[in-house]
Amino acid sequence: QVQLVESGGGSVQAGGSLRLSCAATASGSIFSINTMGWYRQAPGKQRELVATTTSGGRTNYADSVKGRFTISRDNAKNTVYLQMNSLKSEDTAVYSCNAAGISYWSGYIRSTISSSWGQGTQVTVSS
Repeated sequence: QVQLVESGGGSVQAGGSLRLSCAATASGSIFSINTMGWYRQAPGKQRELVATTTSGGRTNYADSVKGRFTISRDNAKNTVYLQMNSLKSEDTAVYSCNAAGISYWSGYIRSTISSSWGQGTQVTVSS
């Protein structure tokens, strides 16, 4: 099994900054993760992509966060970060981490999971 553990959410005033972290762990050891990213869901809205990054360093951002958010990744630690600057009230949402294309060892067996989600962390921006 693979688990994603998020941290770093909280409340901040508009214009402020927060940094989210998400670490992937497995019952055995993780061999590789293709894509890691962040999604968010505001009350009454559908979940939307915020930013993703591949193991090769390719990044993708939602237009609404370009220039304000930066996604980064530590492949050795299987951890993805989201630095959020110049936060706006419309950034308020539950932010969830996703890992896709996970290959891991459990004993002598190598398994692959297509996708795994974290439990979500609340980000609240007050104006």
